[in-house]
Amino acid sequence: MAINDWPVEERPREKLLVRGSGALSDAELLAIFLRTGIRGKSAVDLARELLTAFGSLRELLSASQVDFCRHKGLGTAKYTQLQAVLEMGRRHLYETVSRGNALTSPGETRQFLAAHLRDFRHEVFAALFLDQRHRVICYEELFTGTIDGASVHPREVVKKALSCNAAAIIFAHNHPSGVAEPSSADERITRRLKDALSLVDVRVLDHFVVGDEIVSFAERGLL
Repeated sequence: MAINDWPVEERPREKLLVRGSGALSDAELLAIFLRTGIRGKSAVDLARELLTAFGSLRELLSASQVDFCRHKGLGTAKYTQLQAVLEMGRRHLYETVSRGNALTSPGETRQFLAAHLRDFRHEVFAALFLDQRHRVICYEELFTGTIDGASVHPREVVKKALSCNAAAIIFAHNHPSGVAEPSSADERITRRLKDALSLVDVRVLDHFVVGDEIVSFAERGLL
């Protein structure tokens, strides 16, 4: 049955307008993005099939162009549209954390870092540089490694902190395995960075490890 033949309150677009996007399932949200189905399948049917094929919405959203486009009903146009939507989401989150207000919401910080780091297939070490009022000066991905780790150089971090006149820093890096538990190496480099930055009066506020969940060094008492 075509979606237009469904009761109005069950159609994804109308449901979103009345109840908000949070009321929709992954399949319904994906169906709105797809707009149309394929012969014999509505957009919702196709969305459910794709979610089953990829295993989850997150895996679909982070799929490579080759993997994405090999599925019927998808293609280069849909892939580019999806990448544009994801980038708009990342930029929206950046504006949220850098609009001149002090960082007071750990939840917003976590969302921002997850959006930027969670889906890398290799390890990336990044930092939010903050002023004295803990407002974001800039976000930068500083070091890139393999799937096993990234080489982090305290001297380069200190140079960047001084160049943007930062008073504080929040570090973050991803674990491509999805396991967000900090390693002993993570703890060692955090101590080295904290010691190096203290010499130039820059405080390390936190270090987040991004995986399937997000672990805070500050909350763990590791700073």
